Amino acid sequence: MITSVRLRASTRRLVAGASALAAIGALTIGTATQATADPHPTGRAADFHLASAEFGVPEAVLEALAYAQTRWDAHAGQHNTDGGYGPMNLIDGTLFAADGAGKQHADRAPNPQAVDTLGRAARLLGVDRAQLRTDPAANIRGGAALLAQEQRSLGLPTGASTDPGQWYATVAAASGSTDRATATTFADDVYAALSDGASRTTDDGTRVTMSARAVTPKTAQLAKLHLTTPPANPNIECPAGLDCEWVPAPYQETGGGDYGNYDTAARDTPAGPTVDYIVIHDTEASWDTTLQLVQDPTYLGWHYSMRSSDGLVAQHIATKNVGWHAGNWYINEHSIGIEHEGFAAQGATWYTEVLYRNSARLVRYLAHKWNIPLDRAHILGHDTVPGTQASTVAGMHWDPGPYWDWEHYFDLLGAPFEASGYAPSRSAVRINPGFDGNQQPVTGCTTAGQPCPEQGTNFVYLHTEPNADAPLVKDIDLHRDGSASTTQVADVGARAMAGEDFAVADRQGDWTAVWYLGQEGWFYNPARHPTAMNVGGYLVKPKLGVAAVTTYGRAYPESSAYPAGIPDQGTAPLSYQLKAGQAAVLEDATVSTDYYRAVEFDGKPPTDHVDVRGATKYLQISFGHRIMFVKASDVDVVKMTW
Repeated sequence: MITSVRLRASTRRLVAGASALAAIGALTIGTATQATADPHPTGRAADFHLASAEFGVPEAVLEALAYAQTRWDAHAGQHNTDGGYGPMNLIDGTLFAADGAGKQHADRAPNPQAVDTLGRAARLLGVDRAQLRTDPAANIRGGAALLAQEQRSLGLPTGASTDPGQWYATVAAASGSTDRATATTFADDVYAALSDGASRTTDDGTRVTMSARAVTPKTAQLAKLHLTTPPANPNIECPAGLDCEWVPAPYQETGGGDYGNYDTAARDTPAGPTVDYIVIHDTEASWDTTLQLVQDPTYLGWHYSMRSSDGLVAQHIATKNVGWHAGNWYINEHSIGIEHEGFAAQGATWYTEVLYRNSARLVRYLAHKWNIPLDRAHILGHDTVPGTQASTVAGMHWDPGPYWDWEHYFDLLGAPFEASGYAPSRSAVRINPGFDGNQQPVTGCTTAGQPCPEQGTNFVYLHTEPNADAPLVKDIDLHRDGSASTTQVADVGARAMAGEDFAVADRQGDWTAVWYLGQEGWFYNPARHPTAMNVGGYLVKPKLGVAAVTTYGRAYPESSAYPAGIPDQGTAPLSYQLKAGQAAVLEDATVSTDYYRAVEFDGKPPTDHVDVRGATKYLQISFGHRIMFVKASDVDVVKMTW
């Protein structure tokens, strides 16, 4: 979500550093498995089998294409951020005609023939559009009909028993893109899934298994599609094979001493701030609106935007420069911001698979480039960015929201939550409730107080007692009137998010308590179906004799560090306190203590565009929904034991 208020003013980590060094190879979207397809399929697997026979499309191609787009889920007839419905992600073009949400960018628009695939499929089948939206079997038939039609139009062989490799061009065309990189990457993902095989329980409760098989895709067929390749742009920072364009955010004066849309910085040199975080946002706007905003010099700036329909990446700011996107200047100066076309609560209810996949490709590339650990302590949601001080927490944003599948996203990043560099300990847990089956109650998506549609969520609620009827824990900075947290979609006050680690406070039966914002927060964690896993690492505890440790939303220098001409920014605290007897998980022991001064368009050192560095040592901890910092001098760092 684009922050509405502009806030500007060695040895890498002891903790969680190794994961950033993962190689940036092809993304594996299939689950490597030796599973074998059921010779007598039922449920959704039977739907693929029957559609394959009816329309002459190899079952493996049909299954792999659906897996790469939706992982075979139907999402209860709800459309995604691109207007796609059902397991085959059939796009209903009438949605955009009705709401005016433009999806096309003038230079690189999706293939017009792909804009209303649901309507085309409905005409081929002779059925109503509504049936393709709500009936998964009909949706799969519609997808098969479209594939068969495309294969015939290309003059390629059809039939359920044809070589899956002969369908490469048709699969590439299904990407809906005329760009060679986009179409090729999409097709390669489909064939990777086909090669690896996959098996999962879909949202209808039945299991679909796609056997791994050796396939040689006929990549020369791409010539039939007459795809285009735009000229290379030296400004673009993207991994090879990812379709990226340069849509620059302006850097210009706007009058009255103001300017937009970012700050220049030498973050690629020792003199500049370090890049320690990547912040995941959603746009809460259509693609066209997003591009208009980022090119408005009176607005804000972020580094990348991602289109829902095909995963196209638009880069706006060089990553060495500081964007205005997080609502916390300290996080801005140390982060890269990526906006994803979508809506956290209203309209579409699920993000497209190609958006997840291409975002993961980009993040892996950036994490490797800037040596950023691939964990929830450094790959942040906008909702986990802290307020700068107690009074600003209530105004912080909450995107990408409760329906962003962090577990799946980190699988695509090659950093699954199950992986840990430490032996497990009962002193801490990592929240890992799953997504599809973790349907926590959420309210207010469209109407205040009314339940949101039931769907997978990325968190567990924390209660004051080990009882589902007990009140939710309080967030004293988010709810400054002292009231309890709620289930309202924007209220993150009592949510422990997937992938986050917390220090254990207590356990009773099927319930686990963690230290959260200075209180015990209880969540349901039965041994037979756990919603968290034991993890190891280091804990932070108040030093002996310290009654309460102050927490901070930024790691700013001490007063004496500021030279003449640069005002002391202070170290205003948050209200949360880590009290004696409590603990928090250490997330990062190498936090940068600095303030990047950039307040003038053409300012220069020593009073502007300079990084002021302090000697105070801070530690980043997990102690609530959002990250926060404590002074190392106030705490002891203790290695967890079983």
